[in-house]
This record gives sequence, structure tokens and C-alpha cells, in this order.
Amino acid sequence: MSATAFRAEDDYDYLFKVVLIGDSGVGKTNLLSRFTRNEFSLESKSTIGVEFATRSVNIDGKVVKAQIWDTAGQERYRAITSAYYRGAVGALLVYDITRHTTFENVERWLRELRDHTDPNITVMLIGNKSDLRHLVAVSTEDGKAYAERESLYFMETSALEATNVENAFAEVLTQIYHNVSKKAVEAGNGSSAIPAKGEKINVKDDVSAVKKFSCCTS
Repeated sequence: MSATAFRAEDDYDYLFKVVLIGDSGVGKTNLLSRFTRNEFSLESKSTIGVEFATRSVNIDGKVVKAQIWDTAGQERYRAITSAYYRGAVGALLVYDITRHTTFENVERWLRELRDHTDPNITVMLIGNKSDLRHLVAVSTEDGKAYAERESLYFMETSALEATNVENAFAEVLTQIYHNVSKKAVEAGNGSSAIPAKGEKINVKDDVSAVKKFSCCTS
């Protein structure tokens, strides 16, 4: 068992806010529940407003806590936009491979994401419901081509079969971690983004990427 298994729930090195976006019914909530709780619900209802879940993963020996936000894809909840995106350093842009309209709307979601977040945000395009191969309306090639054109990562997933769900989130979190680590090195030890020793961080705050220091930090 790794040493991190004994760490408390609020004991982490980095906290990253990741948002799930895309049309209603593409499977965002089940992707979230599969990654954070390894659960899937066929009776999943449309998300009302916003909810989030967390999970910690180990990247390069550091404990990275992902705070993943899920929102309703319906138009009537659009007023939450700016608060929802604030502080996000990663996004999974999801469409349903059996419904071409959800793929057509990816462009609008991506434009909105880029309007409300840092230009360096890590974005992965997700073609969900890959278990429904007999109903495919959006080919893997089309998804890949769009992702390449927009400089996005790309993966097809199935929340039902748990296919690539772990890989998709892990890839996004790893890329965010490498970006943040690189910035920290470039900024030097005097970076103001790093809290003082002993400073308490509230998970509910709009904290995107912060480093926590223990009492033993040199």
C-alpha cells in the first residue's frame, strides 16, 4: 500500500478545479460518478444547477486533489456560467457519439469555455457512450480531427463500461500538473501563488492550483 493511502482527506499537495461541459444528456454526471465513486446509474436524472465531487490521485509522488464540477447542459441554467468557470484549470468537453447535434454544439461550448477561462486551460474532448457502437453518429476520425484542429486532447469513453474514464481524467490532471510545475519553476521560489507555511486552504474556495506546505518543508 502506498504512503498516500494513509493521508487524511484534506491532505494534498495540489488542488485543481476541473469542469465538465457539454449538452444535456451526454453523460457528464455518470462520467463524474464513475471517476469519483466508481458508480453508474441508468436512472441518472438531468443535473439541476451545479454539483461537484472530489478525488485525489498520485502524480509524480504528489497528491493531486481534483475538484470536478458538473453542470446542467440545458440553456436555462446558463446564468451560472462565470462562477462555474472561475478558477478552472482543466475541462472535459463531452459529446454523445450517438447524437450528432451534441458534437455540432461542441464549438459553442469551446468558445464559451475560452471566453471565461485562462487561455492555458487544459481541455480534453470526450466522445462518450462508446459502448453504443451500433448507434454511432460521430466517427472517431471526426472527433480526432476536430480535437487536432483546436489543439485539444481527445478520447472516447464509456461511463457505463468504465472504458477510458480513468484514463481521461488522469491525462487531464497530469497535463495540468506538468503545466503548473513548469510555471512554478519559471516563477522561482518567490511565487505569490504559493501560500505561506501553515495556511489553511478551503476546498470550497475558487482555488485552482495551490501548493500546500507541511511543517517539515525546508
